[in-house]
Amino acid sequence: MSRLVYILNGPNLNLLGKRQPEIYGRETLEDVERACSEIGSANGVQARLLQSNHEGQIVDWIHQAREEAQGIIINPAALSHTSIAVLDALNTFEGPVIEVHISQIHKREAFRHHSYVSHRADAVMAGFGVNGYALAMQHMVRLVKE
Repeated sequence: MSRLVYILNGPNLNLLGKRQPEIYGRETLEDVERACSEIGSANGVQARLLQSNHEGQIVDWIHQAREEAQGIIINPAALSHTSIAVLDALNTFEGPVIEVHISQIHKREAFRHHSYVSHRADAVMAGFGVNGYALAMQHMVRLVKE
């Protein structure tokens, strides 16, 4: 049976490839999903990519992941810096969690330097562009197959 990894994306990531390409690049979430699915398929792991602009939906997906996923890759976007609710939900998840940021958040505005999600994350990828998702998926494959 294939293992399942949720790839959760927060606010405004539906505009990836269109919004501020000088920061986030021109690749889309569909490109991210394709890359992660290819890595997963080659290793017996299924990737389920989800995106919402609503904090409560992200929390609900984390709760759902508790029942069916072995790992979570999450780019909470702006919720990284504001959402204790997302952190609390992640704290209920028993599998590995990898946090992804497309940009190098520590070279940006000071308010982006702190992430609540990092308090739960087992690893953090920042500044690798959308390739950070693929790197996170490669690492997650190792974690969920152990």
